[in-house]
Amino acid sequence: QVHLVESGGGLVQAGGSLRLSCAASVRTFSNYAMGWFRQAPGKEREFVAAINWSGSSSGYADSVKDRSTISRDNTKNTVYLQMNSLNTEDTAVYYCAARYGRSNWYKNQDEYISWGQGTQVTVSS
Repeated sequence: QVHLVESGGGLVQAGGSLRLSCAASVRTFSNYAMGWFRQAPGKEREFVAAINWSGSSSGYADSVKDRSTISRDNTKNTVYLQMNSLNTEDTAVYYCAARYGRSNWYKNQDEYISWGQGTQVTVSS
């Protein structure tokens, strides 16, 4: 249905920035709300950010809302997560997810039907 591939992760020093990308292989990308989630070692997967089908609305977890920006380019079938002022608590595998529907953005991971394999973000102190 929706094949998702994340990229852009890597090793970065605290205070630095990364831009994660998620490329979707699907017929109509704009039919889907998109989300970013992350999972740190020993912890459950948690919500990071999400965006509606058009990019007109979005939401963030409190831990990242003042230093992160989610965006999408429907002409490129790609969603992005720009993260600034990274700290060691941001170290995790970051996953992209897709949820069918042209309404809201969603922070509940159970809403999403497709997931990428993840990209590792490691922040060193």
